[in-house]
Amino acid sequence: MNSAPPRLCGPKTILMIAIIDYGMGNLGSVKHKLDRIGVQSVITADADQIRHSEKLILPGVGHFGNAMQEIQSRGLLDVLNYEVLNKKKPILGICLGMQLMASHSEEGNVGGFGWFDAEVIRFKVQDALKFKVPHMGWNMVEQKKQSLLFENVNPGIGFYFVHSYHLVCNHQEDILNLTDYEYPFVSAIQKENMYGVQYHPEKSHDCGEQLLNNFAHL
Repeated sequence: MNSAPPRLCGPKTILMIAIIDYGMGNLGSVKHKLDRIGVQSVITADADQIRHSEKLILPGVGHFGNAMQEIQSRGLLDVLNYEVLNKKKPILGICLGMQLMASHSEEGNVGGFGWFDAEVIRFKVQDALKFKVPHMGWNMVEQKKQSLLFENVNPGIGFYFVHSYHLVCNHQEDILNLTDYEYPFVSAIQKENMYGVQYHPEKSHDCGEQLLNNFAHL
């Protein structure tokens, strides 16, 4: 009697990634990419779902000041601070979501989460014809330190960007990626359980897919 062929083992099952809904961002695009790689996720602003998730993703597109107002009005500030700072739950900020991790932003002149000692400033390019703002399109990133987030990712292939503001970090050890757009700017950060990327991995084809898969399996 022939035995059945062995089953191939897929990636380990993830309990849940909570994609934080504060009314701004490509939530559906992020979830679609996670679905594609077989990672369970939920788009939510519910505190209980956030508490019972294994990891968090904070996406975002739009105005920094409006985003912080929405986060506060939806009662998300305290639960995110507790889950990230006290429980050390892994979190990935994407685009505006990364900027919100900073101490302050010029956009709206308001404070952020303060998880990173960093300021968000508008691009200050000299050649505005060549380097248009917003910075939009594909660009390469330079990896400044080792990270599990970049395992099997080739940073030289590039990622997709759409933004007018960028981070200035006060601690070099927090910088994961730099990208050149007339001058080098911080395009990814990492400290302990906190990760942030200025680019959009959900729109960055194979590299972005690998990065999201790495985060899901940290």
